[in-house]
Amino acid sequence: MVEKDVVEGFARLFGVERFLDKGFIVENGNRYFLLNQKLKSLTKKRGGWLYAGTYLGKVERGKVFHPSFPLLFMIAEKAKNRIFVDNKAAWLFVCGRDIFKEGILTIKGSRRKGDYTLVFNKHGECLGYGVIAKNLDMLGDGLAVKNLLDIGDFLRRERQAVQET
Repeated sequence: MVEKDVVEGFARLFGVERFLDKGFIVENGNRYFLLNQKLKSLTKKRGGWLYAGTYLGKVERGKVFHPSFPLLFMIAEKAKNRIFVDNKAAWLFVCGRDIFKEGILTIKGSRRKGDYTLVFNKHGECLGYGVIAKNLDMLGDGLAVKNLLDIGDFLRRERQAVQET
């Protein structure tokens, strides 16, 4: 996959087409950044650099893209696949739990099993994303969306790192 297509391909999972100018997406190792023209020219002059602009995510094991939260928030503005959840489901999702049917307030976009969806609280704030576990039109009760990444992930990783030291 061409470097800029990694980010665009991830955005397409949520029904978003051409939301960033590919000319401003730069790959550095296995990490992707959004750079303005000035930063882009500085990084070319500088050569070896670690971090510049807005971090978009990284590819691990040669094929799995792990998005950053700034990228999710950019995608959230234009995403077609969205699920809005109540306060309890939002809290549980941020704690790493999955979304159950009874916590869903509104579904916009795809309801098909296997499709990706962004998860929002009732105030329209993006909490993360997941994959639809069962066709939502036919789901009575039970698991609706499998949590893949939520905004509580950073805090959980931080706590784990502190406990390991």
